[in-house]
Amino acid sequence: MANLSVGIIGLPNAGKSTLFNALTHTKAQVASFPFTTVSPNVGMVSVPDDRLDKLARLINPQKVTPAAVEFVDVAGLVRGAHKGEGLGNEFLSRIRGMDVLVEVVRCFQRDEVAHPEGKVDPVSDIQIIELELILSDLEMLQRKLTKLHKLVKSTPKENEDRLILLQRAKEHLEEAKSLRKVLSEEESHKLKEEDFLTTKPLVYVANVGEDDLTSPSPLLRQLRQYLLREGEEGIEICAELEEELGDLLPEEKEEFLRELGIKEEGLTRLLKRTYPLLNLITFFTITGGQEVRAWPFQKGGMSHKAAGKVHSDMERGFIRAEVIPAKELLEIGSFKVAKEEGKMRTEGKKYRVEDGDVIHFIFSE
Repeated sequence: MANLSVGIIGLPNAGKSTLFNALTHTKAQVASFPFTTVSPNVGMVSVPDDRLDKLARLINPQKVTPAAVEFVDVAGLVRGAHKGEGLGNEFLSRIRGMDVLVEVVRCFQRDEVAHPEGKVDPVSDIQIIELELILSDLEMLQRKLTKLHKLVKSTPKENEDRLILLQRAKEHLEEAKSLRKVLSEEESHKLKEEDFLTTKPLVYVANVGEDDLTSPSPLLRQLRQYLLREGEEGIEICAELEEELGDLLPEEKEEFLRELGIKEEGLTRLLKRTYPLLNLITFFTITGGQEVRAWPFQKGGMSHKAAGKVHSDMERGFIRAEVIPAKELLEIGSFKVAKEEGKMRTEGKKYRVEDGDVIHFIFSE
């Protein structure tokens, strides 16, 4: 399975690269002028998981490896991007390759950081991005329909259902409606391979000032009201603060957050939100007490494919999988006892891996 990607999008100077740096602990260029990011920044981000931490305390291995997902910092979109403004066509094509979108919405005021529209207005910013994605989808859909009409004439049965679905999608886009908001789950699944931008799962991140964390500004309140009306959820993060927190020791970070009255880092909340949107679950392996590792895996996937995630030889020579849920193993308190008491289930190739499974693969070399 190729890496699934989360694309960070938004208007220029919304704080996308700052958020990317905070997530990946890297130093992508950040500046107060538009289009600092032309080529996308790419980084792997560890997914926080309490179960992994507890398993590590139980096993006390030499190495602990968390699951990770790929985040991509895409250059800012501007009004007219679908027509090529601000290298818009190039940036939109990059976004089309993402599996989940995280839209950074600016909710902070800072005179030295220019806004492409001349003033900070989070609701207007969301609407600009949404319209550009819709218009880009509409242009692509019209090209698809032109080709499909020709195919329907020669092979109507094979293409009629797709034609009806695309025409329905066109009607929604012409009404300036994002497809993810209006299509049924079945329709969305059928359209997934068409690669429309507005069918992709999207998470809004309100990039706020540090003061907003304790006393919401009018801009943040405005955004909250808008998202509530639209039935959307937002995650409020001070990206600049989160980037600075990355330089602190764990105990210093914990004390700092406690002083601010913050129970959980914004980045942790963001990762917990995006991970299931990628349709991923996590299984764990314990390698002879040497390593405890979390593996991201496609929901509904079979056990022999999970073995292939660990090593291709394991998939080729797969014999069986010994499985125990992490929760049950933690309750027993010993991997050795779990095996001795027969708590490890034996599963074959057709077993669908469940989130939280601890798996020991048996294979022939």
